[in-house]
Amino acid sequence: MAKVTLKEIAREAGLSVSTVSLVLNNRPCRVSDENRRRIKAIAAAKRYVPNQIARSLVMQRSGTLGLIVPNIESRFFSRLAKNLEQRCRARGYALFITTSDDLASQDIELISTLVTRGVEGLFIVMGNQREGGEELPERIAECPVPYVMIDRVLDELACDKVLFDNELGGYLATRHLLEHGHRRIACIVNASRSETGRRRLDGYRRALDEFGVTFDQGLVFDSDYYIPAAYEAAAGVLETDATAVFASSDNIALGLLKRLYERGSRVPRDYSVVSYDNSAADSLFEPALTAIDQDVSVLAEEALALMLRRLEGGSADSVEPVTRLLEPRLVEHASVQTV
Repeated sequence: MAKVTLKEIAREAGLSVSTVSLVLNNRPCRVSDENRRRIKAIAAAKRYVPNQIARSLVMQRSGTLGLIVPNIESRFFSRLAKNLEQRCRARGYALFITTSDDLASQDIELISTLVTRGVEGLFIVMGNQREGGEELPERIAECPVPYVMIDRVLDELACDKVLFDNELGGYLATRHLLEHGHRRIACIVNASRSETGRRRLDGYRRALDEFGVTFDQGLVFDSDYYIPAAYEAAAGVLETDATAVFASSDNIALGLLKRLYERGSRVPRDYSVVSYDNSAADSLFEPALTAIDQDVSVLAEEALALMLRRLEGGSADSVEPVTRLLEPRLVEHASVQTV
């Protein structure tokens, strides 16, 4: 079926193309209510579909935003993408979702690609792997459209940021295990490459210190946020006298449990476990995992509010940068027992 044009609708309505365009784009114009109804009725009958590219050129707005996440397969980031896309759509924006494979070098390329495609603003969750992406802070700072950093932020950049308090999350997880009598608590954490992981480790250390438990580096195992890496790291846990584990992401918890179950160990009979993100707590495990919950709906809502504050609140450059630090919470299930 041939695409219906504004000229055809204008011809049938007996009105100018500019008048028809203004009516169908809900722009102010001097036209009677009867003619307005007739234009819309003709457009509906002919199944007119607006040309978004042409509209963008006229209005100098694309109605699109971009999101860069490190790993769309991550339960946390996929939930974030879904929540943010739904909220953008409700406000009249389409969201382009891209993934960097956790590489800062890919972040640089994706920023350029999305800006070139005409997005009005960017949501950026940085990759942890910085090799080849040393210019990322500079490239973000030079971004020609408004942007919001989500979850993983650069302290040196004066920009809008929204994230959860990772130090508090690590503290709450470890304190919960300590309150149940555990003193030999292993921690599997991405502290070598991730500021998020380092802050969660800081929270782990704060809780130990609060309970008078000496920090033991031999109970800390480094892992990125992928299941195979956590599975390898978990081998070290089995060689310690730990009675509990703080797994600093749900993917890390998955790798840990795979290793434990292969050995015949069970949670919480042999090891108490507290995970992070609470994205798989009630669907994959029996018993369900106690976890630190980061409400991605709140994260998405706050990120979009910061973006709209710049896009729809006047001059974007005149708006002062804001950092929203959100509080995670502990959700208790059945993966921790008292010793």
